[in-house]
Amino acid sequence: MATLYTKTKLYLEANSKTWEDEQTNIELQNDGSGDYIKSWNVSGLAKPTDEQLASYDSAGGTAETLHSVRKTRGLAYPELKEQLDLLYKDMAADKGDKTGEWFKAVKKVKDDNPK
Repeated sequence: MATLYTKTKLYLEANSKTWEDEQTNIELQNDGSGDYIKSWNVSGLAKPTDEQLASYDSAGGTAETLHSVRKTRGLAYPELKEQLDLLYKDMAADKGDKTGEWFKAVKKVKDDNPK
């Protein structure tokens, strides 16, 4: 199940708004009985109903999973300077294809962390 933040963000995007532009106009809260929208001051867009937010649950879950995979991959990739060194060595050895060490390193991260 997607978080209220993610569903709200998707609702905004579906209505030509962005969380980044509107976050100061929205307050999400949890008082112990669940997340809810405490305040909504988005110009030109009504506060979403529970049904509208629920319609973003599946897409929100997918977005959160993808975000998690990208974050995990980002931490698993070799540092950029190491990747550049691998690329240079592969090119010098005429291995600018799937046999090169850079490709193997990136492929391993992607295989270990599928989308």
